[in-house]
Amino acid sequence: MSIFKTKPIASLIAETEGKQGLKKALGATDLTLLGIGAVIGTGIFVLTGVAAANYSGPALIISFILSGLACFFAALCYAEFASTVPVAGSAYTYSYAALGEIWAWIIGWDLILEYAVAISAVAIGWSGYAVTLLNSVGINLPKAITAAPLDGGVVNLPAMIIIALICWLLISGIRQTSNLNGVIVAIKLVVIALFIVLAVWHVKPANWHPFMPFGFNGVVSGAAVIFFAYIGFDAVSTAAEETKNPQKNLPKGILYSLLICTALYIVVSGILTGVVKYSAFAHTAAPVAFALQQIGINWGSALVSIGAICGITSVLLVITYGQTRVFFAMARDGLIPKALGKVSEKHQTPITSTLLVAVVTIITAGFLPIGIVAELANIGTLFAFVIVAIGIIVLRVRRPDLKRGFRTPFVPVVPILAVLSCGYLIIHLQTATLWRFVIWFAIGMVVYFAYGRRHSALYRSTSDSAEHAS
Repeated sequence: MSIFKTKPIASLIAETEGKQGLKKALGATDLTLLGIGAVIGTGIFVLTGVAAANYSGPALIISFILSGLACFFAALCYAEFASTVPVAGSAYTYSYAALGEIWAWIIGWDLILEYAVAISAVAIGWSGYAVTLLNSVGINLPKAITAAPLDGGVVNLPAMIIIALICWLLISGIRQTSNLNGVIVAIKLVVIALFIVLAVWHVKPANWHPFMPFGFNGVVSGAAVIFFAYIGFDAVSTAAEETKNPQKNLPKGILYSLLICTALYIVVSGILTGVVKYSAFAHTAAPVAFALQQIGINWGSALVSIGAICGITSVLLVITYGQTRVFFAMARDGLIPKALGKVSEKHQTPITSTLLVAVVTIITAGFLPIGIVAELANIGTLFAFVIVAIGIIVLRVRRPDLKRGFRTPFVPVVPILAVLSCGYLIIHLQTATLWRFVIWFAIGMVVYFAYGRRHSALYRSTSDSAEHAS
């Protein structure tokens, strides 16, 4: 069987029915809140200060616009795929339908890395905020149980506990998960609105000079770093199989959430660098709370810390959800052991893949420092966006007859812009990150040819057909 053989879209959709299908419970509003839940969190509460101090300066606004544009081009491609192939698995499934099994494996392997790294990194960030908040009310946890060995501790217990709780919630059902996410998103949007209202009166235009202290290259490098802030909007598309009327609701959820989040990032980054000189953010992991402290609004700073914990919790919830659905889709296709695709009869959620994600990410978050792996999530996402954009062009040529609930405008211009903008950000990542990604890719190829190809459901069905024909 050719490794470039595609999986029929009708076959993909048929698999969503019956015992191995997932419960359909989400509408456009749920999906938009999932997107906001995934995107507004670590980026706005942590990375804004890092990027401003080390890369972009006050031109952080432009960095967010550049990252947002790259995401917007990719989002238009995701919207078409999601409405055409409403099946769990996101970019992995789209690649299987448009480009063939080998590309599906490559992108699936890539997504495993992206999500696992992101879950661990976000959980470590959550732990940092939680420990700080506990310290502020007089509860001081020893460093031995709040930091990884390389950070001077023994184990990061809070990071491990929050992942365990999130995975327990995901197993309990998509409706419960969505409802909790909606509440958390409401809280963090109120907190962000509060910051804007409190801080906008303290903006000093002099703080915006020089606007590009590190030059335009610094702005682009800043865009590549803060791209982590946008990781997660593609997790909306992993909910395809659990969406009611996915042809209409998925494109709305993907595009609405991205536009809302980009607007918030631009406004907050502009106010942040206007209130406090960009260089002052070099030594804080909580720039939004820090800015309010600098202008004497300490009660607002405490509220922002609570909002940050809520924000990071919802990010963790949605990206963990995305990881489990990618595993589920790959297991159902036989590329990884089928046992990992088992669905709970009671809750209609992928129980085995969720437990696997829990074990791996709990160990990673508990024992590794955040700095070692965080950038890997960026390159994984950017690579996925590139493949999805190419897939749109290919599928338009191969299957112009397909019913599409949403059509990406100006094809092939928009997909080409997605490829170029994401590729441009990739080359501005650190060389070490690129090498780690290449090594992960090489390991994936070994796993595919040693196991995935021979156990693929598509391979087995093709072999059976050939035997019957002979």
